[in-house]
Amino acid sequence: MSRYIGPKARINRRFNCEIFPPCKAVERKPYFPGIHGPRLRRKVSEYGMGLNEKQKLRFMYGLTEKQFRLTFDMAKSKRGVTSEQFLRMLEMRLDSVVYLLGFARTRRAARQLVCHGHITVNGSKVDIPSYSCASGIVIGTNERDTSKRLVMQSIDDCRYRTLPTWITLDTVTLKGKIERAPIAEELEQKINGQLIVEFYSR
Repeated sequence: MSRYIGPKARINRRFNCEIFPPCKAVERKPYFPGIHGPRLRRKVSEYGMGLNEKQKLRFMYGLTEKQFRLTFDMAKSKRGVTSEQFLRMLEMRLDSVVYLLGFARTRRAARQLVCHGHITVNGSKVDIPSYSCASGIVIGTNERDTSKRLVMQSIDDCRYRTLPTWITLDTVTLKGKIERAPIAEELEQKINGQLIVEFYSR
C-alpha cells in the first residue's frame, strides 16, 4: 500500500488538526504553507470544503484514493446513515483497532505492526491492515518475544490515552476485545461525514 512520505507539519497546518502526531505546527495561519510568502486565503467553495474533509479523513487513516472510494461505496450499500457507516467501517479496520488499543503509537505504526505479522485475530495471524473487525473478536500479539516487547513498549507510551468504551484491553495477556461496534457519538468527531457524502454524490 502506498503511504504519504511528504512533510507532515504542512498537512497538519493545512487541515488545522494533528493528523500526523506528534507535531507542533498545527496552528492554521491566515496564509498558505510553503516558501512563496504570505498569500491571503480565498473563500472555500462547497466543493472545496467537501474535498478538504475527504482528504483530511484519507490522511488520518492513511488510505489511497482507490481504497477510500471502495470503502465509501461499501458503506453506501449498507442500510442506515451513509456517513456513520463509512466512519464506522474505517474505525473497525484492524490497523485502526490496533492503534486504539494502544498497541502502536500512531495508525501508521499500527499498519506496520499488522503487516509484519505481529498481530493475531482470535489466535490466528492476520497481516492485512484493512481486515474488517467485528464484535466479539479478540486481538492479540504473536507469541514471539519481539512482538510482545514492541506492544508492551507502546502500551506503556500510550498509558495516558483514553481507551474507547467499545473495546476492552487486558494489559497482562496483551489482548483486546471488541465488545460492540461504535455508535455515532463514539466515531471521529473532527470529521463532517455528510460533506464527504455530498462530495461523492456530485
